[in-house]
Amino acid sequence: MTSTFHSIETAKRSLLTTRVGLGTLGHNISNANTEGYTRQRVQIQATRPIEAFGMTHSAAAGQIGTGVEATAINRVRNAFLDTQYRDENKYLGNWEVRSDTLSKLETIVNEPSETGLRTVLDNFWSAWSDLSKDPDNTTNREIVKQNALALADSFNQTAKQLQSLSDDLTGSIDTKVQQANVLLHAIADLNVQIKRNESTGDSANDLRDQRDLYADQLSKMMNVNVSESGDGYTIAMGGTALVAGEQVTDLTSAGVEAAYASGDLNNGDLYGTIVSRDQYVKGYQDQLDTIARTLAEGDLQVTIPKGSTYNGVTLAADQVVTVKGINGLHQLGFTNESPATKGEDFFTFDTTSGATGITAASIRLNPAIETDSNKIAVSMRTTTDAAGTSVVKGNNTLALLISQLKDTKFSFDQTSTGGPVTQATMGVFYNSMVGAIGIQAQEANRQYDNANTLVSQAGSARQSVSGVSLDEEMSDMIVFQNAYNAAARFMTVIDETLDKLINGTGSVGR
Repeated sequence: MTSTFHSIETAKRSLLTTRVGLGTLGHNISNANTEGYTRQRVQIQATRPIEAFGMTHSAAAGQIGTGVEATAINRVRNAFLDTQYRDENKYLGNWEVRSDTLSKLETIVNEPSETGLRTVLDNFWSAWSDLSKDPDNTTNREIVKQNALALADSFNQTAKQLQSLSDDLTGSIDTKVQQANVLLHAIADLNVQIKRNESTGDSANDLRDQRDLYADQLSKMMNVNVSESGDGYTIAMGGTALVAGEQVTDLTSAGVEAAYASGDLNNGDLYGTIVSRDQYVKGYQDQLDTIARTLAEGDLQVTIPKGSTYNGVTLAADQVVTVKGINGLHQLGFTNESPATKGEDFFTFDTTSGATGITAASIRLNPAIETDSNKIAVSMRTTTDAAGTSVVKGNNTLALLISQLKDTKFSFDQTSTGGPVTQATMGVFYNSMVGAIGIQAQEANRQYDNANTLVSQAGSARQSVSGVSLDEEMSDMIVFQNAYNAAARFMTVIDETLDKLINGTGSVGR
């Protein structure tokens, strides 16, 4: 027969097990809104049964049950869904940065608008057109000068904003590298803690949740592969192991740049930041430099009308010549000075910044013209008499030719950006640049929306498995509560039975 006190032990085990279940439920409910938390479940099983005591084998059917016990508290987690989420998360980080950068580029370019470079360029051509109608008008000369100053300033300001954006992206890379190193060290520390705690047979569920959360955050920053061994998580990017147990390989900005060049870094917001800086911003910096340089000294063909003075000779017929941009054309004309003085370069560059040529950042109006607008060349006709050579007043040939450059095709040498030499007007080339920004921004926004949707779907699938459902927890709470009450009632019944047996047996006839 069984021990008299056997049922008390059975009831006690039931009470302890249901109390563990209720405690786990309370932990789940408390962390229902905790980021990265995984719901936990108590693993319950019947304890080992025993054979009924006796001199010989018991004739009773079966063995005697000894109750129940909680053997483990496990996380409800699906490793496949974790991998899927992290794979999608890297695309989200990549396109989020690229979309944001292109949005900022659109703001910098600010087209179409009344303050964009296109409007300033149109005003510049218009000022020359007005000057050609009244070439001796001092006010018109001043207007040309002021519009030239505005054009150079617009180039300078846009280039400055692009450089500032590029510097911000470089700074962002440094910041993200530091953040990634913090996460890598945190994961390595958790590897050690989890290994130590679980070596005693416990389940370090909350520590594992924290480690998975850090791995999720890292997956948005770069393409990482997460695997688990006896020493904990191994985090690798391409062929580089960033975390292996408690060992960490710290990232550096230079190392990240090298990983980008080698292809080890091919996704995540670190990748998107480098792409944004080196492809988007740098690409438009180069194109803006090309516009400024071509405007000032790019090859273009113009037709000089007969009667004009060209190389000291009065032309008997129209002559087509190739000149080096506005500068080359301006040098063919004559200023409003006496005796006849040839025009200088219309645009120069700021040498104080260390520039060695005309770029969008360095272009400026010739300081001599800025000081004296009479040095603006307008006429292309001269007369020679006993007093010497003088300019034909009222002649507007050069002013008219420059105003017509608005519709003249320049040769855009884009070899610095990997493109071919392109024949186009200033307006067409600039519009194509602006249009490309718009198309790229639209594509980046589309990719970002798609990535965001996929991450949300992967996150929802993971939450459906690992997330805490308050309705489900409340239902389980009622089950454990009833089980606890029943176990307590069972213990009370056994206690009353034993009381009767101990205090009531042998008292008949007293």
